[in-house]
Amino acid sequence: MNSLMRRWQMETFGRAHLRLAEVPVPTPGRGQVLVKIGAAALNYRDLLMIEDGMGMTLDMPFTPGSDMSGEVVELGPQVLRLQPGDRVVNAFFTNWSDGIAPVPVHPFGGPGPGMLAEYVVFDEAQLVLAPQSLTHVEASTLTCAGTTAWFALAEQARTRPGDTVVVQGTGGVALFALQLARAQGARVAVISGSADKLERVKALGATWCIDRTTSPRWADVVRELTGGRGADHVLELAGGDNFEQSLQAIAQGGRISVIGMLQGTELRSSVYPLMLSRATVQGIGVGHRRALADLVRALDAANIRPVVAGSYGLTELPAALEHLARGAFGKVVVDLSRR
Repeated sequence: MNSLMRRWQMETFGRAHLRLAEVPVPTPGRGQVLVKIGAAALNYRDLLMIEDGMGMTLDMPFTPGSDMSGEVVELGPQVLRLQPGDRVVNAFFTNWSDGIAPVPVHPFGGPGPGMLAEYVVFDEAQLVLAPQSLTHVEASTLTCAGTTAWFALAEQARTRPGDTVVVQGTGGVALFALQLARAQGARVAVISGSADKLERVKALGATWCIDRTTSPRWADVVRELTGGRGADHVLELAGGDNFEQSLQAIAQGGRISVIGMLQGTELRSSVYPLMLSRATVQGIGVGHRRALADLVRALDAANIRPVVAGSYGLTELPAALEHLARGAFGKVVVDLSRR
């Protein structure tokens, strides 16, 4: 192993200030392992962290990126669970293994270590074995997007065969939710403003595709498709005024998982639809390590493969970030095996 590695880092905020630096390979301490990063999936959060740190005070130089799949290459003292050669993925939070989240939680990629590097040191408790059925590029998408969808559908709710699930958009979380809900036996309605993307989700098993440009009152369409009953679970990925439509679409006693905020950080609606529907509204902020381990087993059992919109080499990070900023059908991934 070389003593030096490449790592993306920045001394001040803004994409223009990212640079690929050569730095020493870190050494694992007690209970830690050194992982050679195989691939790092990008999230919209990474764009925000690069832009302004999302209001956090970060140590500089800062390396972005919270999601990875890689291989253990070196053990520190007193490592019990892992061995060199193990393929692993990381939990999103450095300090949330199970149960109720601690306060505060510390995500990787700010304020925790970033994944856009050739090697990263982890506490072994922050890692789980990767799915046997997935490549590094595919497995790297589980940390945030995959765990978020799983936490909403299987951890905080129990999706049952015959349930109706509404998914908004075609990003990483949305497509994971579509695939997982279908594996759970649910009927899935996908909402999108792109006719082309709606055609593509049909191939992934969407039961219904609703174009919000031609049906801006998409909640009425959900009601019609379900015989007036409404959806058992709506994954709210837009926020803003869209939240009122989620309430209009929900069945009596249904559940709304608030995940995204593409229309801003506020949820706007009259209180009456919430009271009349007797719905449960839950906030989803990724999930813990044990949920990630459960997701890994489910993906191997159900033979689900994440949707990757595009992969880029380590030196191509600026192009990967631009792809992410434009909007992607699935996940954008940095593949460190590409030179």
